[in-house]
Amino acid sequence: MPIHEKSLIRPENLKTHDELVIDGVDVSGHWSTFIEARVVTDYNEALEEEIAALPGGEYIHRCWQCGSCTNSCTVNAINPDFNPRYWIYLIRMGMESELLRDKDIIWQCVSCNKCTYACPRDVFPEGVMKATSHWLELKGHTPKSPSMHFDEVFTEQIVKTGKIEESRTIRRFFARTKQALMQDWMIEMTKRMLRHLPIGMLTRMGLATLVAPRTSNWGAASKAMQEYIDEQEHERAEALNLAALAKRPEQDVAA
Repeated sequence: MPIHEKSLIRPENLKTHDELVIDGVDVSGHWSTFIEARVVTDYNEALEEEIAALPGGEYIHRCWQCGSCTNSCTVNAINPDFNPRYWIYLIRMGMESELLRDKDIIWQCVSCNKCTYACPRDVFPEGVMKATSHWLELKGHTPKSPSMHFDEVFTEQIVKTGKIEESRTIRRFFARTKQALMQDWMIEMTKRMLRHLPIGMLTRMGLATLVAPRTSNWGAASKAMQEYIDEQEHERAEALNLAALAKRPEQDVAA
């Protein structure tokens, strides 16, 4: 069903005539406001399938446009332009150009999950928002977000060592996002750690940062995890028609 909410009509699509007479009736000014016909030139019939192929978007097909997600949304209460229901509608209709007009605010989802609790169809709108943000990045419509960089750094460390080493994760995250390591909050946290943590713990943390210890007998588990990640990335790349990312994992091994 088409959406006719006034808030979703773009200002540039509203046309008003200062002087207009129709069938002898003067409808000049406000009364002659019309909505310009919209022509979709880049309809993407696979858009819903592309979003559904990413984590969180699996149940977008369940949406029946009740609006519970937007009505309960924390961000929408502050920014009315943040409208999960509308974006899900655009995705299911394949209206990619319209969706891209809001690419700079879709990432603002704070994962409060109010929409997920309110949804009567278990669409998991929060997951759909994350999948859509991921889609924008994979397609090159938006730069990779800091949260995506952090997820990658964290995952790489777990797969490689089987351990969570905070200082190494933070250092690599800052390097990847081109941030200075010596930030005010970082300096303050280090001072407090030096004052309150036992010497033995500080020593172990320092050594872990330099040596990057691995969980015992982690090799087989690391290989299995990496193979699964490669398979998932390959499937998603194929679903999104991303040829550069769709190279099969076995090709990497052979190379």
